[in-house]
Amino acid sequence: MLHYAVVFFVIALIAAVFGFGGIAASAAGIAQVLFFIFVVLAVLSFLFGVFRK
Repeated sequence: MLHYAVVFFVIALIAAVFGFGGIAASAAGIAQVLFFIFVVLAVLSFLFGVFRK
């Protein structure tokens, strides 16, 4: 999931360089959502791992 966030971030950067503001904003928004989902899942996985042992 983190990989997809980075891919969308790179797409946003490339679109911004070429002047496609709408596409850049959309890709950056998707990257931000995917990153926060990754962080939440990583924290939950860590907490479940700690409490199981």
